[in-house]
Amino acid sequence: MANCIINHGLTSFIMVVWMAINIFLFLWFYFFYDLGDDFYYTRHLLGSALAWARAPAAVLNFNCTLILLPVCRNLLSLLRGSFMCCGRTMRKQLDKNISFHKLVAYMIALMTAVHVIAHLLNVEWFTSSRQGIYDKLSTALSNLEDAGNTTYLNPIRYTENPQQIPTYFVFTTIAGLTGVIITLALILIITSSMEVIRRSYFEVFWYTHHLFIIFFAGLVFHGAGRIVRSHNSTAHNATFCKDRSDEWGLIPECPVPQFAGGEPGTWKWVIGPMILYLCERLLRFIRYMQRVEYRKIVMRPSKVLELQLVKSGFKMEVGQYVFLNCPAISQLEWHPFTMTSAPEEDFFSVHIRSAGDWTDKLIDIMQKLPEGAQGPKMAVDGPFGTASEDVFAYEVSMLVGAGIGVTPFASILKSIWYKFKDSNPKLRTRKIYFYWLCRETHAFEWFADLLQVLEREMEERGMGQFLTYKLFLTGWDQSTAYHVKVRFDEDTDAVTGLKQKTQYGRPNWDKEFEQVRKENPTSVVGTFLCGPPALASILDKKCAKYSDVDPRKTKFYFNKENF
Repeated sequence: MANCIINHGLTSFIMVVWMAINIFLFLWFYFFYDLGDDFYYTRHLLGSALAWARAPAAVLNFNCTLILLPVCRNLLSLLRGSFMCCGRTMRKQLDKNISFHKLVAYMIALMTAVHVIAHLLNVEWFTSSRQGIYDKLSTALSNLEDAGNTTYLNPIRYTENPQQIPTYFVFTTIAGLTGVIITLALILIITSSMEVIRRSYFEVFWYTHHLFIIFFAGLVFHGAGRIVRSHNSTAHNATFCKDRSDEWGLIPECPVPQFAGGEPGTWKWVIGPMILYLCERLLRFIRYMQRVEYRKIVMRPSKVLELQLVKSGFKMEVGQYVFLNCPAISQLEWHPFTMTSAPEEDFFSVHIRSAGDWTDKLIDIMQKLPEGAQGPKMAVDGPFGTASEDVFAYEVSMLVGAGIGVTPFASILKSIWYKFKDSNPKLRTRKIYFYWLCRETHAFEWFADLLQVLEREMEERGMGQFLTYKLFLTGWDQSTAYHVKVRFDEDTDAVTGLKQKTQYGRPNWDKEFEQVRKENPTSVVGTFLCGPPALASILDKKCAKYSDVDPRKTKFYFNKENF
């Protein structure tokens, strides 16, 4: 429990607060509409469905306020910079922005479903009351018109064809029409966000996600129809007059009840985040217009493209990422890539693996370029902060990269090389453990050169123990096995050419964590992962398992890259 609190205490606290606010809003508005005197007559027509429609609406307003904030990347980078003076635990919360964005989206989906079902029942009961199917009071309330000194309560005014009343109401009123549009937009957004679609058809995910513009526009106007109306006449005592509907307006104790719709309030909830997001997109457009030059274009093995780019005024930190847009492929699509260059270099670089239509098209364009030619126009948005920025805040760091997930650690290792080269006194880190898991031997090639330089630099400075790296090949064929067998006795590895031999299969994480804890008995160890969720779950549990409750002993803090 103590280890869990170390790694997840603040996250759990934030989740509890968020859920508590949701529960409070739901219960408060549920009882407000279920017990309030102003809605006595409305409840008579609709029953408990009134409260079941309005309570989720309040929760929706709150979560629609939050949904845009986690994807305001510049805002998060600004906050991350502001939190540099605070604890690392506070900054870690910003790295879970996408997880929180998804959680809020799930709550929006759930509350929308409840809200829609309740309002479908409301329309049915409004219709039945209008047709005089229910009691005398329901009929009297439904027959009130907007004429003279009366106002209506039942929004169903169309009575010519009872079979068409619900359809007519839904598609001819502001609330009904915007409700249909909002619901359809939300369904498309959520279904296209499924992992299988997002991974295989990113363009579908990207374009349908921009239906959020229609969603928010519909949300702002949804309440303008003022469908839910309340009794606003203090002279009319509903408890006394409910059984005297024939005498309304005839006796002084029971004047004709007056009704009014509530003021639309959703815009007050969402206007702030909408302005922030608009500023975010405006800043992106400004960056889109800034000139980016190609310093170098290199095709690496296994269809990995390296781009070295130069942009005026561009400043980065280790492990940060940028969004790239290539108008020659798509004017609207932006894709995130972690930078592999170091802040000390006069350019920034990204390594792009073939992983979809957009990356395939970009690689194809670059392969067809004449040698030395500039590539197509490239727009760059960023840089943006990630968990890896904190790597130098730890005495000891464990870096775990899977496949192309090694890219943020290339930036870190390069920066370490420059810091040693310049004898940087501010370098706090005294030990780094680096693990790279890869399926094919060719993927090691572009990164092996960097490791060889680091290996040589550390030995020359007598700091060979500073960096411990282990490469794991998780997939191989018969020819690879034979090649390794033939060169088994050589000093350098048959696959990478490094002194550290490649290991075959997956790491025994219990063994690795036990070794790190044994070698660093009193250190705070930052564990950084850029890789799949399954591996993240394993490492997260190992960090909790091998952290010591005693504050004087080893503690592991888990950090994961999120885009």
